[in-house]
Amino acid sequence: MKAKFWIIRLLFMGAFCLFIFNIYTIQVQEGAYYTERAQAQQSASGAYEVKRGTIYVTDKNNNEIPAVLNKEYPIIFAVPDDIENPFETAMRVSEKLGLDEDDLRKKFTKEGDKYELLVERATQEQVDLIRELDIEGLHVRYETFRFYPFGNMGSHVFGFIAPTETGTIEGRYGIELMQDDVLRGEEGGIFTSSQNGEDIYLTIDRTVQIQAEKVLESLVNAWNADGGSIIVQEPATGKIRTLANTPGFDPNAYYEADLKDYLNTSIEAVYEPGSVFKLITMSAALDSGAVTPQTTYNDVGFVTLNSRTIRNWDLKAHGVQTMQEVLEKSLNTGTIFAEQKTGHDTFYEYVKKFGIGEETGIALPGEVKGSLYNLEHGRDIHYATASFGQGISTTPIAMINAVSAIANGGVLMRPLIRQDEEPEVIRRVIDVDTAHTMRDIMVSAVDENVIAHIASYSVAGKTGTAFIPDFKNGGYSDNVINTFVGFAPASDPQFSILIKLVNPQNAPLAGQTVVPAFRELTQFLLNYYEVAPDRDIES
Repeated sequence: MKAKFWIIRLLFMGAFCLFIFNIYTIQVQEGAYYTERAQAQQSASGAYEVKRGTIYVTDKNNNEIPAVLNKEYPIIFAVPDDIENPFETAMRVSEKLGLDEDDLRKKFTKEGDKYELLVERATQEQVDLIRELDIEGLHVRYETFRFYPFGNMGSHVFGFIAPTETGTIEGRYGIELMQDDVLRGEEGGIFTSSQNGEDIYLTIDRTVQIQAEKVLESLVNAWNADGGSIIVQEPATGKIRTLANTPGFDPNAYYEADLKDYLNTSIEAVYEPGSVFKLITMSAALDSGAVTPQTTYNDVGFVTLNSRTIRNWDLKAHGVQTMQEVLEKSLNTGTIFAEQKTGHDTFYEYVKKFGIGEETGIALPGEVKGSLYNLEHGRDIHYATASFGQGISTTPIAMINAVSAIANGGVLMRPLIRQDEEPEVIRRVIDVDTAHTMRDIMVSAVDENVIAHIASYSVAGKTGTAFIPDFKNGGYSDNVINTFVGFAPASDPQFSILIKLVNPQNAPLAGQTVVPAFRELTQFLLNYYEVAPDRDIES
């Protein structure tokens, strides 16, 4: 009886050992094989597919408009194990689809191969041709891909998705990168269900974005410029309604663009802003009590500091001038006077309070901050050139945010790109009275110079033409960057606009290039948002 018991016990122990050995063989020794096979079958069936979240933009009526979504496309694939005559099949598929025959032979002759992708995002014609062949082992299925219905529109805001070296799909640039973990969702498995990604809602107004890109493209083409940017912001909330750069790219075919075209130059590149920076200098001088709008100085046409001479842009001497006239005529010497009356330390603190030299915190990837390096050395010449926006750098997003603070009664907001972000006050920069004084001076500057003037509306603005540094030989080149910043209507600003044009040919002044473009876009926005006039019809 004992012998029988031990025989049964040994049989059970042997079966258990065999079971453990089989588990070890499957999971460890042959784990890679079965994993690859399961993945191939999963790819062929389209199982466990996770839907990436949609990205929406808006319009003036707060409609939700899908700007980045998922769309089904046919894909053509093969199961080589099921193909009876791989050489003949390769020849026939090559003839029909124009694919390389040798490459197809290699794919179709792989032993144990369960899946080979032949055409991604196939056309209906290609699908019909494959179905006409009616060959065992050739299949068509529909798979979801990322689709950007507006093409190039907002490409630097949206970014794109692309495969990594490991075969996963990840967001690259823009919101696709910044919110990748939110958009992508979670993949499921054999025993777990997948979780689709969340949708993202942006503050970008589709209509304004399209119009701004048209204005920018026309501007760049007219002056054969290297590129440009337009930003439209809502001063009271910080919401970005438009962020446009050129050159851009089509996210549907991102691989056809140059790498440099992916750069969001409004956020990821700095520049010397030129005379638009005089708004910061004069705000500091007025708010600190160093000057009033009617404070005067005698303009002799130049200032010499640290053995260097700075002249007005027009190379003229204008005699006795008020601070208001300094901005109206964009006098370098007058801005230097205002900075000197303010004092270097106080001027530096105001520049930092306006957010120049720091990141704005906008929810887009790759933001850089400008440089105030020259001001840290304390030489008079550096403060003089900084007063009119040369020798220091900033980003377009930081520059428009600073000007929006003037429009917003002296309060600096964080720029917002997502609808679910609450307006966030960064700090008060200048007093309300100072902001209103600056507003009135900016309106007077527009009225005096006429080009940006719009009948029945008070428009505040300032031009800037800055020479581009010569990084090879030192100093500055003969090339320029034109900028115009402003807001309207000045009595109750609904939007701020920054337009930047890089290296227009023949180095024209901003009044010839970006100012007419600003007027065109401002007129469009006033009509589009149905903003009531704030002046008599004759003005």
